[in-house]
Amino acid sequence: MIKKRQIYIYLLIFSIISVTTIYSSIAINHEQNTYIKQLIWYIVGFGLIFTITKIKNSFIIRYIWFLYLLNNILLLLLLFFAPTINNAKCWFKLPFIGSFQPSEFMKIVLLILIAKICADHKINKKHKLKSEVMLLIKVFLILLVPTILTFLEPDTGAVIIYFVIALSILFATGLRYRWFGFGIGFLSTAVASILLLYFFQKNIFIDIFGNSMFLRIDRLLNWGDGFQLERGLTAIAASGFWGFGFNNTPVYFPESHTDFIFAVYGSNFGYIGSMLLLLLLISFDIKIFTICKQTKKTINKYIIIGSLGILVFQQIQNIGMTLGLLPIMGITLPFISYGGSSLLSYMIIIALIINIIDENNKYTNI
Repeated sequence: MIKKRQIYIYLLIFSIISVTTIYSSIAINHEQNTYIKQLIWYIVGFGLIFTITKIKNSFIIRYIWFLYLLNNILLLLLLFFAPTINNAKCWFKLPFIGSFQPSEFMKIVLLILIAKICADHKINKKHKLKSEVMLLIKVFLILLVPTILTFLEPDTGAVIIYFVIALSILFATGLRYRWFGFGIGFLSTAVASILLLYFFQKNIFIDIFGNSMFLRIDRLLNWGDGFQLERGLTAIAASGFWGFGFNNTPVYFPESHTDFIFAVYGSNFGYIGSMLLLLLLISFDIKIFTICKQTKKTINKYIIIGSLGILVFQQIQNIGMTLGLLPIMGITLPFISYGGSSLLSYMIIIALIINIIDENNKYTNI
Protein backbone atom coordinates (compact mmCIF):
# COMPACT_ATOMS: atom_id res chain seq x y z
CA MET A 1 0.00 0.00 0.00
CA ILE A 2 1.15 3.53 -0.83
CA LYS A 3 1.65 5.55 2.36
CA LYS A 4 0.66 9.20 2.50
CA ARG A 5 4.08 10.11 3.87
CA GLN A 6 5.49 9.15 0.47
CA ILE A 7 3.26 11.80 -1.14
CA TYR A 8 4.42 14.38 1.41
CA ILE A 9 8.05 13.60 0.56
CA TYR A 10 7.35 14.30 -3.12
CA LEU A 11 5.66 17.59 -2.19
CA LEU A 12 8.66 18.61 -0.09
CA ILE A 13 11.03 17.88 -2.99
CA PHE A 14 8.76 19.75 -5.42
CA SER A 15 8.65 22.76 -3.09
CA ILE A 16 12.45 22.93 -2.90
CA ILE A 17 12.80 22.65 -6.69
CA SER A 18 10.07 25.23 -7.26
CA VAL A 19 11.30 27.89 -4.84
CA THR A 20 14.97 27.56 -5.86
CA THR A 21 14.19 27.60 -9.59
CA ILE A 22 11.93 30.64 -9.23
CA TYR A 23 14.71 32.31 -7.25
CA SER A 24 17.06 31.58 -10.17
CA SER A 25 14.66 33.33 -12.55
CA ILE A 26 14.97 36.67 -10.73
CA ALA A 27 18.05 37.62 -12.74
CA ILE A 28 16.04 37.66 -15.98
CA ASN A 29 12.47 38.52 -14.93
CA HIS A 30 13.36 41.03 -12.15
CA GLU A 31 10.42 39.84 -10.01
CA GLN A 32 12.25 40.09 -6.71
CA ASN A 33 9.70 38.55 -4.33
CA THR A 34 8.24 35.73 -6.41
CA TYR A 35 10.21 32.97 -4.68
CA ILE A 36 9.10 34.27 -1.26
CA LYS A 37 5.48 34.36 -2.43
CA GLN A 38 5.81 30.82 -3.78
CA LEU A 39 7.18 29.64 -0.43
CA ILE A 40 4.23 31.31 1.33
CA TRP A 41 1.79 29.66 -1.10
CA TYR A 42 3.37 26.29 -0.36
CA ILE A 43 2.90 26.87 3.37
CA VAL A 44 -0.72 27.87 2.74
CA GLY A 45 -1.08 24.80 0.52
CA PHE A 46 0.11 22.44 3.26
CA GLY A 47 -2.36 24.15 5.60
CA LEU A 48 -5.09 23.57 3.03
CA ILE A 49 -4.16 19.88 2.81
CA PHE A 50 -4.37 19.63 6.61
CA THR A 51 -7.82 21.25 6.59
CA ILE A 52 -9.24 19.10 3.79
CA THR A 53 -7.91 15.89 5.37
CA LYS A 54 -9.83 16.83 8.50
CA ILE A 55 -13.16 17.54 6.78
CA LYS A 56 -12.84 14.56 4.35
CA ASN A 57 -13.90 14.26 0.72
CA SER A 58 -17.49 13.36 1.59
CA PHE A 59 -18.08 16.87 2.93
CA ILE A 60 -16.83 18.47 -0.30
CA ILE A 61 -18.87 16.07 -2.45
CA ARG A 62 -21.99 16.94 -0.46
CA TYR A 63 -21.69 20.61 -1.44
CA ILE A 64 -20.17 20.18 -4.90
CA TRP A 65 -23.20 21.61 -6.75
CA PHE A 66 -22.99 24.76 -4.64
CA LEU A 67 -19.27 25.05 -5.41
CA TYR A 68 -20.06 24.55 -9.11
CA LEU A 69 -22.56 27.41 -9.04
CA LEU A 70 -20.20 29.65 -7.06
CA ASN A 71 -17.30 29.08 -9.45
CA ASN A 72 -19.46 29.80 -12.48
CA ILE A 73 -20.53 33.08 -10.89
CA LEU A 74 -16.87 33.97 -10.32
CA LEU A 75 -16.04 33.15 -13.95
CA LEU A 76 -18.90 35.40 -15.06
CA LEU A 77 -17.79 38.25 -12.80
CA LEU A 78 -14.31 38.05 -14.29
CA LEU A 79 -15.67 39.19 -17.65
CA PHE A 80 -17.08 42.37 -16.09
CA PHE A 81 -14.75 43.31 -13.25
CA ALA A 82 -11.35 41.68 -13.77
CA PRO A 83 -8.46 43.84 -15.06
CA THR A 84 -7.08 43.01 -18.49
CA ILE A 85 -3.67 41.35 -18.15
CA ASN A 86 -1.86 40.10 -21.27
CA ASN A 87 -5.08 40.69 -23.26
CA ALA A 88 -7.07 38.38 -20.96
CA LYS A 89 -9.49 38.71 -18.06
CA CYS A 90 -8.44 35.62 -16.10
CA TRP A 91 -7.54 37.03 -12.69
CA PHE A 92 -9.13 39.04 -9.90
CA LYS A 93 -6.74 41.43 -8.17
CA LEU A 94 -7.18 41.13 -4.40
CA PRO A 95 -5.47 43.26 -1.73
CA PHE A 96 -2.71 41.49 0.26
CA ILE A 97 -3.32 38.27 -1.71
CA GLY A 98 -2.50 39.28 -5.26
CA SER A 99 -4.04 37.51 -8.25
CA PHE A 100 -6.84 34.96 -7.92
CA GLN A 101 -7.69 32.74 -10.92
CA PRO A 102 -11.13 31.05 -10.63
CA SER A 103 -10.53 28.68 -13.58
CA GLU A 104 -7.84 26.89 -11.54
CA PHE A 105 -10.45 25.95 -8.94
CA MET A 106 -13.17 25.24 -11.49
CA LYS A 107 -11.09 22.32 -12.77
CA ILE A 108 -11.17 20.81 -9.24
CA VAL A 109 -14.94 21.33 -9.02
CA LEU A 110 -15.44 19.68 -12.43
CA LEU A 111 -13.15 16.84 -11.39
CA ILE A 112 -15.27 16.02 -8.35
CA LEU A 113 -18.65 16.70 -9.97
CA ILE A 114 -18.02 14.60 -13.09
CA ALA A 115 -16.59 11.81 -10.92
CA LYS A 116 -19.74 11.94 -8.77
CA ILE A 117 -22.10 11.88 -11.75
CA CYS A 118 -20.25 8.99 -13.39
CA ALA A 119 -20.19 7.05 -10.12
CA ASP A 120 -23.88 7.74 -9.41
CA HIS A 121 -24.91 6.77 -12.91
CA LYS A 122 -23.71 3.21 -12.33
CA ILE A 123 -23.35 2.10 -15.93
CA ASN A 124 -24.02 -1.63 -15.89
CA LYS A 125 -21.93 -4.30 -17.58
CA LYS A 126 -24.21 -4.37 -20.63
CA HIS A 127 -23.53 -0.67 -21.31
CA LYS A 128 -27.09 0.09 -22.40
CA LEU A 129 -27.30 2.72 -25.10
CA LYS A 130 -29.79 4.92 -23.26
CA SER A 131 -27.74 5.06 -20.05
CA GLU A 132 -24.58 5.98 -21.97
CA VAL A 133 -26.37 8.73 -23.92
CA MET A 134 -27.81 10.18 -20.70
CA LEU A 135 -24.40 10.17 -19.06
CA LEU A 136 -22.79 11.96 -22.02
CA ILE A 137 -25.56 14.58 -22.07
CA LYS A 138 -25.15 15.26 -18.35
CA VAL A 139 -21.37 15.64 -18.61
CA PHE A 140 -21.71 17.86 -21.69
CA LEU A 141 -24.18 20.18 -19.94
CA ILE A 142 -21.94 20.41 -16.88
CA LEU A 143 -18.98 21.37 -19.06
CA LEU A 144 -20.91 23.82 -21.23
CA VAL A 145 -21.24 26.86 -18.95
CA PRO A 146 -17.70 27.00 -17.49
CA THR A 147 -16.26 26.22 -20.94
CA ILE A 148 -18.02 29.18 -22.54
CA LEU A 149 -17.17 31.57 -19.69
CA THR A 150 -13.52 30.49 -19.58
CA PHE A 151 -13.17 30.63 -23.36
CA LEU A 152 -14.42 34.23 -23.33
CA GLU A 153 -11.68 35.34 -20.89
CA PRO A 154 -9.87 33.96 -23.01
CA ASP A 155 -8.12 30.98 -21.35
CA THR A 156 -7.90 28.22 -23.94
CA GLY A 157 -5.52 26.14 -21.81
CA ALA A 158 -8.03 25.87 -18.96
CA VAL A 159 -10.81 24.88 -21.39
CA ILE A 160 -8.65 22.04 -22.72
CA ILE A 161 -7.99 20.87 -19.15
CA TYR A 162 -11.76 20.79 -18.48
CA PHE A 163 -12.16 18.37 -21.39
CA VAL A 164 -9.12 16.33 -20.35
CA ILE A 165 -10.79 15.78 -16.97
CA ALA A 166 -14.07 14.72 -18.56
CA LEU A 167 -12.48 12.42 -21.14
CA SER A 168 -10.22 10.77 -18.54
CA ILE A 169 -13.13 9.91 -16.27
CA LEU A 170 -15.51 8.93 -19.08
CA PHE A 171 -12.88 6.59 -20.50
CA ALA A 172 -12.59 4.94 -17.08
CA THR A 173 -16.36 4.34 -16.88
CA GLY A 174 -16.13 1.74 -19.65
CA LEU A 175 -18.05 3.63 -22.32
CA ARG A 176 -17.97 1.95 -25.69
CA TYR A 177 -15.18 3.27 -27.87
CA ARG A 178 -17.63 4.30 -30.57
CA TRP A 179 -18.55 7.38 -28.49
CA PHE A 180 -14.95 8.52 -28.44
CA GLY A 181 -14.77 7.86 -32.18
CA PHE A 182 -17.89 10.01 -32.73
CA GLY A 183 -16.39 12.73 -30.55
CA ILE A 184 -13.08 12.72 -32.41
CA GLY A 185 -14.92 12.77 -35.75
CA PHE A 186 -17.11 15.71 -34.70
CA LEU A 187 -14.16 17.64 -33.29
CA SER A 188 -12.06 16.98 -36.40
CA THR A 189 -14.88 18.22 -38.65
CA ALA A 190 -15.37 21.36 -36.55
CA VAL A 191 -11.65 22.15 -36.46
CA ALA A 192 -11.30 21.54 -40.20
CA SER A 193 -14.23 23.87 -40.93
CA ILE A 194 -12.78 26.61 -38.72
CA LEU A 195 -9.34 26.27 -40.32
CA LEU A 196 -10.82 26.45 -43.82
CA LEU A 197 -12.45 29.76 -42.92
CA TYR A 198 -9.23 30.93 -41.25
CA PHE A 199 -7.06 30.22 -44.31
CA PHE A 200 -9.43 31.08 -47.17
CA GLN A 201 -12.12 33.42 -45.78
CA LYS A 202 -10.38 35.55 -43.15
CA ASN A 203 -12.97 38.35 -43.22
CA ILE A 204 -15.86 35.93 -42.71
CA PHE A 205 -13.90 34.19 -39.93
CA ILE A 206 -13.37 37.50 -38.08
CA ASP A 207 -17.04 38.46 -38.56
CA ILE A 208 -18.17 35.17 -37.00
CA PHE A 209 -15.57 34.53 -34.30
CA GLY A 210 -13.97 37.94 -33.75
CA ASN A 211 -10.45 39.25 -34.05
CA SER A 212 -9.40 37.76 -30.69
CA MET A 213 -10.16 34.23 -31.92
CA PHE A 214 -8.26 34.92 -35.14
CA LEU A 215 -5.16 36.01 -33.18
CA ARG A 216 -5.38 32.96 -30.91
CA ILE A 217 -5.43 30.55 -33.84
CA ASP A 218 -2.65 32.50 -35.53
CA ARG A 219 -0.55 32.09 -32.39
CA LEU A 220 -1.26 28.36 -32.19
CA LEU A 221 -0.42 27.72 -35.83
CA ASN A 222 2.81 29.67 -35.59
CA TRP A 223 3.93 28.11 -32.31
CA GLY A 224 7.24 26.99 -33.79
CA ASP A 225 8.36 30.60 -34.19
CA GLY A 226 8.66 33.39 -31.69
CA PHE A 227 11.07 35.15 -29.38
CA GLN A 228 9.97 33.32 -26.22
CA LEU A 229 10.41 29.82 -27.63
CA GLU A 230 13.65 30.67 -29.41
CA ARG A 231 15.25 32.10 -26.28
CA GLY A 232 13.94 29.30 -24.06
CA LEU A 233 15.42 26.67 -26.37
CA THR A 234 18.69 28.59 -26.48
CA ALA A 235 18.87 28.59 -22.68
CA ILE A 236 18.35 24.82 -22.53
CA ALA A 237 20.62 23.94 -25.45
CA ALA A 238 23.49 26.10 -24.21
CA SER A 239 23.43 24.54 -20.74
CA GLY A 240 24.99 21.24 -21.84
CA PHE A 241 25.06 18.16 -19.61
CA TRP A 242 25.53 19.89 -16.25
CA GLY A 243 24.02 23.34 -16.79
CA PHE A 244 25.28 26.79 -15.90
CA GLY A 245 24.75 26.15 -12.20
CA PHE A 246 22.23 27.26 -9.60
CA ASN A 247 21.11 30.89 -9.89
CA ASN A 248 22.88 31.26 -13.22
CA THR A 249 20.39 31.86 -16.05
CA PRO A 250 22.27 33.96 -18.62
CA VAL A 251 19.65 33.91 -21.43
CA TYR A 252 16.56 36.11 -21.14
CA PHE A 253 13.09 34.84 -22.10
CA PRO A 254 9.60 36.00 -21.02
CA GLU A 255 7.42 34.21 -18.44
CA SER A 256 10.51 32.47 -17.08
CA HIS A 257 9.02 31.87 -13.62
CA THR A 258 5.62 30.64 -14.84
CA ASP A 259 5.03 28.99 -18.23
CA PHE A 260 8.75 28.57 -19.08
CA ILE A 261 10.00 27.47 -15.66
CA PHE A 262 11.38 24.24 -17.17
CA ALA A 263 13.73 26.32 -19.33
CA VAL A 264 15.11 28.01 -16.19
CA TYR A 265 15.62 24.64 -14.50
CA GLY A 266 17.22 23.19 -17.63
CA SER A 267 19.51 26.20 -17.97
CA ASN A 268 20.65 25.81 -14.36
CA PHE A 269 21.07 22.03 -14.20
CA GLY A 270 21.47 20.95 -17.82
CA TYR A 271 20.54 17.66 -19.45
CA ILE A 272 21.29 15.53 -16.38
CA GLY A 273 19.24 17.72 -14.04
CA SER A 274 16.36 17.88 -16.52
CA MET A 275 16.28 14.09 -16.84
CA LEU A 276 16.24 13.73 -13.07
CA LEU A 277 13.27 16.10 -12.84
CA LEU A 278 11.44 14.16 -15.55
CA LEU A 279 12.09 10.89 -13.71
CA LEU A 280 10.80 12.48 -10.50
CA LEU A 281 7.58 13.57 -12.21
CA ILE A 282 7.09 10.14 -13.81
CA SER A 283 7.74 8.43 -10.48
CA PHE A 284 5.15 10.67 -8.81
CA ASP A 285 2.58 9.89 -11.53
CA ILE A 286 3.21 6.16 -11.10
CA LYS A 287 2.59 6.50 -7.36
CA ILE A 288 -0.76 8.19 -8.06
CA PHE A 289 -1.66 5.47 -10.56
CA THR A 290 -0.76 2.80 -7.99
CA ILE A 291 -3.12 4.43 -5.48
CA CYS A 292 -5.86 4.25 -8.11
CA LYS A 293 -5.25 0.51 -8.58
CA GLN A 294 -5.51 0.01 -4.81
CA THR A 295 -8.81 1.94 -4.61
CA LYS A 296 -12.11 0.06 -4.58
CA LYS A 297 -14.68 2.86 -4.23
CA THR A 298 -15.84 3.98 -7.69
CA ILE A 299 -16.00 7.73 -7.11
CA ASN A 300 -12.53 7.68 -5.55
CA LYS A 301 -11.15 5.85 -8.59
CA TYR A 302 -12.67 8.46 -10.88
CA ILE A 303 -11.27 11.35 -8.80
CA ILE A 304 -7.77 9.88 -8.99
CA ILE A 305 -8.04 9.16 -12.72
CA GLY A 306 -9.22 12.72 -13.40
CA SER A 307 -6.44 14.09 -11.20
CA LEU A 308 -3.86 12.02 -13.04
CA GLY A 309 -5.28 13.28 -16.33
CA ILE A 310 -4.73 16.89 -15.20
CA LEU A 311 -1.19 16.30 -13.97
CA VAL A 312 0.05 14.22 -16.90
CA PHE A 313 -1.49 16.53 -19.50
CA GLN A 314 -0.02 19.65 -17.91
CA GLN A 315 3.40 18.04 -17.53
CA ILE A 316 3.48 16.97 -21.18
CA GLN A 317 2.05 20.23 -22.48
CA ASN A 318 4.27 22.52 -20.40
CA ILE A 319 7.54 20.68 -21.06
CA GLY A 320 6.55 19.99 -24.67
CA MET A 321 5.86 23.65 -25.44
CA THR A 322 9.13 24.68 -23.75
CA LEU A 323 11.00 22.29 -26.06
CA GLY A 324 9.11 23.47 -29.14
CA LEU A 325 7.24 20.17 -29.55
CA LEU A 326 3.76 21.53 -28.73
CA PRO A 327 1.92 24.86 -29.13
CA ILE A 328 2.58 27.49 -26.47
CA MET A 329 -0.36 27.83 -24.05
CA GLY A 330 -0.68 29.40 -20.64
CA ILE A 331 -0.32 26.04 -18.87
CA THR A 332 1.94 25.73 -15.85
CA LEU A 333 4.20 22.87 -14.78
CA PRO A 334 2.40 21.37 -11.74
CA PHE A 335 4.04 22.10 -8.36
CA ILE A 336 7.01 23.86 -10.03
CA SER A 337 5.74 26.98 -11.83
CA TYR A 338 5.02 30.15 -9.90
CA GLY A 339 1.38 30.92 -9.12
CA GLY A 340 -0.77 30.92 -6.02
CA SER A 341 -4.07 29.77 -7.56
CA SER A 342 -2.29 27.17 -9.67
CA LEU A 343 -0.32 25.72 -6.76
CA LEU A 344 -3.29 25.67 -4.39
CA SER A 345 -5.38 23.79 -6.96
CA TYR A 346 -2.71 21.06 -7.10
CA MET A 347 -2.52 20.95 -3.31
CA ILE A 348 -6.30 20.43 -3.20
CA ILE A 349 -5.87 17.50 -5.60
CA ILE A 350 -3.24 16.03 -3.28
CA ALA A 351 -5.52 16.51 -0.28
CA LEU A 352 -8.29 14.60 -2.06
CA ILE A 353 -5.86 11.79 -2.88
CA ILE A 354 -4.54 11.64 0.70
CA ASN A 355 -8.11 11.30 1.95
CA ILE A 356 -8.55 8.41 -0.48
CA ILE A 357 -5.36 6.79 0.85
CA ASP A 358 -6.80 7.05 4.36
CA GLU A 359 -10.03 5.40 3.17
CA ASN A 360 -8.09 2.62 1.47
CA ASN A 361 -6.08 1.97 4.63
CA LYS A 362 -9.24 2.00 6.72
CA TYR A 363 -10.92 -0.65 4.55
CA THR A 364 -7.70 -2.70 4.46
CA ASN A 365 -7.49 -2.76 8.25
CA ILE A 366 -11.08 -3.84 8.78
